[in-house]
Amino acid sequence: MTEQQLDCALDLMRRLPPQQIEKNLSDLIDIAPALCEDLLSSVDQPLKVARDKIAGRDYLLCDYNRDGDSYRSPWISEMYFEGGVSSVYLWDLDHGFAGVVLIKKAGDGSKKIKGCWDSIHVMEVQEKSSGKTAHYKLTSTVMLWLLTTKEGSGTMNLGGSLTRQIETDAPVGESSPHIVNIGKMIEDMENKIRNTLNEIYFGKTKDIVNGLRSVMPLQDYKQAEALRNDLVMALQKRPQAQ
Repeated sequence: MTEQQLDCALDLMRRLPPQQIEKNLSDLIDIAPALCEDLLSSVDQPLKVARDKIAGRDYLLCDYNRDGDSYRSPWISEMYFEGGVSSVYLWDLDHGFAGVVLIKKAGDGSKKIKGCWDSIHVMEVQEKSSGKTAHYKLTSTVMLWLLTTKEGSGTMNLGGSLTRQIETDAPVGESSPHIVNIGKMIEDMENKIRNTLNEIYFGKTKDIVNGLRSVMPLQDYKQAEALRNDLVMALQKRPQAQ
């Protein structure tokens, strides 16, 4: 029963707005406390930004840089996507290493548009015995939401999340070190996920809105419909060729 409850809870979380993940996750844990550990380890949450007072820079918080109730700062947070924040954390494995790349870009609310992009890229690297190639496994999760408030169109809240995984072998050398191989994989994955989100959420939403609302004024639409009916009737009255 617990496994079925977990599947239902995860399915529900996938369908709820990403900007409310923390609240919805807390509510689910209150309803089913037995699922607490499984839910916390299975559900990716939007990234939080902390300030490193010593370095004077922002960095991102996640499970991979948490130590009890505190978080380790990389002191190397760089600007990303023209004002976003990114953090990178690495750790050793038995036959290689692993790391996580965190990226967060939040809209400033200008032009009455708010939104946030959170991406979590977990990479595992297993080096081959030859030392010339390595096996890379990338698991990426992207959470995206947009909120617009305009007088002409009203309020629209659109969001979603996707998780994708890819594995590949790549040569390792001076011209293609680990950082280059990992960077290419993350860049390609973000582009693919962004395109998929654009097609699934924004493209489908546009089709639905176009089906519900017309850009043509009602009076013009009625005139065009009347003209079509007149043309049909005129064609029907024409004598057929012998």
